[in-house]
Amino acid sequence: MRDEIQFGYNTSDDLPASAVLAVGYGQCNTKSTLLIALLRAVRIPTRFHGATIHKRLQRGVVNGLFYRVAPAGIVHSWAEVYFDGRWVALEGVILDQPYLAGLRARFPEQQTGFLGYGAGTDNLADPPIQWCGTDTAIQATGINHDHGSFDDPDSFYRRHGTNLSGLRSTAAGCATR
Repeated sequence: MRDEIQFGYNTSDDLPASAVLAVGYGQCNTKSTLLIALLRAVRIPTRFHGATIHKRLQRGVVNGLFYRVAPAGIVHSWAEVYFDGRWVALEGVILDQPYLAGLRARFPEQQTGFLGYGAGTDNLADPPIQWCGTDTAIQATGINHDHGSFDDPDSFYRRHGTNLSGLRSTAAGCATR
């Protein structure tokens, strides 16, 4: 999932899983929706976890006017699976390996405490993104508010909304992959 669906911005956070799969790229919210659908299709218990991240996490990916008009708290999410008697976060699926390799090459001196370009991690050289039965994360240090867990993405979006609407949605459509 992490590497087959590349990192990129979709036209809306609340796209159905089939649309994300069809375009072949997504960001935290759309990749989480797809991952939940795929896991549920093979009967793995899963849920949606919602939060907000500080817009600084997007600095470098989103710039100029779009960055300036973005709210300080941007809707963020990840999938969680029930494994070995507890819920495990799968936030590490957001950035694909080629994207991460590009970040490491661009910022070789910044291997710790990195926040920007879609990554928020204490260890850019070796972030906890590999599934080992424990939480995975790639944007965790950018989280500024935790909204908790939801049965499905639609329940979360009804309560907290999406990131893109109106003019920002139109502009983002021009900035997608």
